Amino acid sequence: MPQSGWGRAVEEFEKTAIAVLLGLMTLITFVNVVLRYGFNTGIIWGLEATTFLFAWLVLFGVSYAVKVTANLGVDAVLTMLPAGPRRVLALVSAAVFIAYVCLLLKGAWDYWANFANLPQTTGRWFPTGFEEMKRTSFRGWYEVVDIPMPDWLRWIEPLMNDGESYEKIPRFIPYFMLPFGMALLLFRVLQATWRLATGRAESMIVSHEAEDAIEDVAHLNREN
Repeated sequence: MPQSGWGRAVEEFEKTAIAVLLGLMTLITFVNVVLRYGFNTGIIWGLEATTFLFAWLVLFGVSYAVKVTANLGVDAVLTMLPAGPRRVLALVSAAVFIAYVCLLLKGAWDYWANFANLPQTTGRWFPTGFEEMKRTSFRGWYEVVDIPMPDWLRWIEPLMNDGESYEKIPRFIPYFMLPFGMALLLFRVLQATWRLATGRAESMIVSHEAEDAIEDVAHLNREN
């Protein structure tokens, strides 16, 4: 299916990020195992870094699954309906999905903003504005537990920590993946909804995965 330049750029970014995250997780874990069993030492921050990388991988994977229609779902009722009602129900489910992701995005922003010296949103369900920030509300000084602060990131200290030095990286850096991942998911859901609305797709879920697997097994049995 042809994509816009923006869509192709996002897809390439997702694929690259997933590959890099998998590679880094594998490398850190492998080095830690070698150091632990070969030299009785290890990378102190390795477990925490791998945990963050895995969380980023999951968030990237959620949006990419929407792109490639890899989500699992139940379509027993939908398959019994004619094309018209089936398309209407698919659009209704897409609208519910959009609303749900908007809630996730609001919650993710509010959680991350707490560590990034940024205002949280107002409104109970959907953002109605931004809260007024006070100096006492700034929490950019919160650090992670083990990952040391690299020197090439020292430039953020005057901006986020009043010039005070960080010993560990600030939490707003790894936590940024929360609102970013939800924004990426919203983009993919809107993209999938547009495909439904324009008739280029019939569903947002993988279709008849179990039936296809059974058919493949039956085909192999017939050949044997």
